[in-house]
Amino acid sequence: MTKVAVLGARGKLGSAVCEAVESADDMELVARVGRGDELSTITDAGAEVAVDVTTLEAVMGNAEFCLSHGVHTVIGTSGFGPDRVAQLEEWLAKAPAGVGAMVVPNFSVGAVLMMRFAELAAAHFPSVEIVETHHERKADAPSGTARRTAELVAAARREAGVGPAPDATTSALDGARGASVEDVPVHSLRMSGSVAHQEVVLGGVGELLTIRHDSLSHASFAHGVLAAIRGIGTRPGLTVGLEDVLGIA
Repeated sequence: MTKVAVLGARGKLGSAVCEAVESADDMELVARVGRGDELSTITDAGAEVAVDVTTLEAVMGNAEFCLSHGVHTVIGTSGFGPDRVAQLEEWLAKAPAGVGAMVVPNFSVGAVLMMRFAELAAAHFPSVEIVETHHERKADAPSGTARRTAELVAAARREAGVGPAPDATTSALDGARGASVEDVPVHSLRMSGSVAHQEVVLGGVGELLTIRHDSLSHASFAHGVLAAIRGIGTRPGLTVGLEDVLGIA
């Protein structure tokens, strides 16, 4: 029975994570940690794995505490950039042997498959852009999923020797062509009524391919959360993404 702590447990995603853990026969939810709670609650409860779905302001302090105390850490907080990943690697180098950290841009299995499909398609189309839509309360733009998708797409294009996407734009308002993530344009929409939605649009001569994923409720993240918790114990060091634990790398 894996003992699990959830950080950010009072938020919508945190509540869904808690519900998923409580529904699993091989896990025990031993700590619900929210804003203002002591991090020592995690170790006092004997947690083996901590799932962090807090904020960009809180996540790094949480991760440092957990890793230094030998608690495997699954990070689902959005907006986790390369500088933060590098800091995790530094902390892991000093952490007790065998401790793992997993950065998960998206817990949805469908979203992970969407990213994989986009990566496979990227080398075959000269043009590619990403459009992501999230609820109006989301703090970061572009989303962690969109950023990760763009990075995977860009790497696949470099490996295949695909050049820059054709674009004759010479005059544009700031932001009209989206944010550039490794030369892949990413457009962010923030809309009331949305949860999490993304499409990757690829263009070639006489054709368009659109790869789209929609999360309609936070329940869509449950399977990925449980897979991450089950997988992290056998993956010391740093893991980015769910591809490995889902067997679709």
